[in-house]
Amino acid sequence: MGYTLSAFARGLDQTPVAKQDAHSAIKSVGNSATTPRDLTTDEDVWLMLVLLSESVAMRMRDLGSKCNVVEIYVRDNELSGFTRRRKLDNPTNVSIEIAHIAFDLFKRNYSWPKPLRGIGVRGADLCPADCAVQLGFFSNEEKREKLEHIDKAVDTLRQRYGYRSVQRAVVYTDPVLGGINAYDDHNIHPVGYFHTA
Repeated sequence: MGYTLSAFARGLDQTPVAKQDAHSAIKSVGNSATTPRDLTTDEDVWLMLVLLSESVAMRMRDLGSKCNVVEIYVRDNELSGFTRRRKLDNPTNVSIEIAHIAFDLFKRNYSWPKPLRGIGVRGADLCPADCAVQLGFFSNEEKREKLEHIDKAVDTLRQRYGYRSVQRAVVYTDPVLGGINAYDDHNIHPVGYFHTA
């Protein structure tokens, strides 16, 4: 940070000129966690993916966005990791849908050679939430709309009464992992060093 401050003090800022209220477009929203204990079963991974997917989907809804790509990051207890992603047929910001896609990616790409210590979920290739979508003959848009309304209702309750006011039942299967507040405790805002409100 010292080099950055020194460069600014000497007028050597390399930032391109932009309007004062200009913001760069956010291209992805993600969340990852180093878990308080090793993940050793599919149930552990599912719980973490549900928590992380909820926070990612909630942030996308805050931005008025949906993702076209779901990506997972997995790191074992010896710090080896990999990333896998899937392009979606239709953009989404439904938390349980993102969790199911992330879990399917995990199951297809990991066979438990070692316990896991870190895991992450990311929604990429964002588009506006009201963007036009080509519907298929076999897509179930009514179900997706109901899930979107449920997620928005949960968002409203959590904003009013706190994050833990509404929880999925899977959170209570493991008090250590379920105690993670993936939205508030891992919230990093994509703004610059000297951004003023």
